[in-house]
Amino acid sequence: MKEFKKKILYTSDEIDRRVTYLAKRISKDYQGKDLILVGVLKGAFIFLADLVRHLAIPVQVDFVRLASYGSGTQSTGNIKITKDIEISIKGKDVIIVDDIADSGLSLQFLKNRLLKAKPSSLKICVMLDKKSRREVDIGLDYVGFSLKSDFLVGYGLDCDEQFRCLPEIYEIEE
Repeated sequence: MKEFKKKILYTSDEIDRRVTYLAKRISKDYQGKDLILVGVLKGAFIFLADLVRHLAIPVQVDFVRLASYGSGTQSTGNIKITKDIEISIKGKDVIIVDDIADSGLSLQFLKNRLLKAKPSSLKICVMLDKKSRREVDIGLDYVGFSLKSDFLVGYGLDCDEQFRCLPEIYEIEE
């Protein structure tokens, strides 16, 4: 396992409070609606699981997997789908759930692709919004934390498939 100098940004208690807040907002906004959450693998799986447990409404869950980072710490900008959704979203309310909005390229790619399936509505929920690195405006609807930090690990976020299991979110320095 790689070793990095890490600085804690958000504790597990801070994360839990924010996920609970987001779940309450989503539950209120989608009360009585047919909601589907589309989690972006692999990074969002922990956030999505916690979010679903805190929702007060029924939801369906599906997953998509996008690849754009390879083994580095910066997006290549070349996005490909390695696992697509399996349920129909036509006429349904959909929220894309991702761990982080960085350049915005992957989320824009996914949003445009899902819009072709004609959902009733499509919004985006991210745990972390890193606006300083944004290359495209993607319009985030639900945001856990906005930050300026560089590369992050923990709570599902990885570096070369490592550190996802950390219960806190850390900034790392290479």
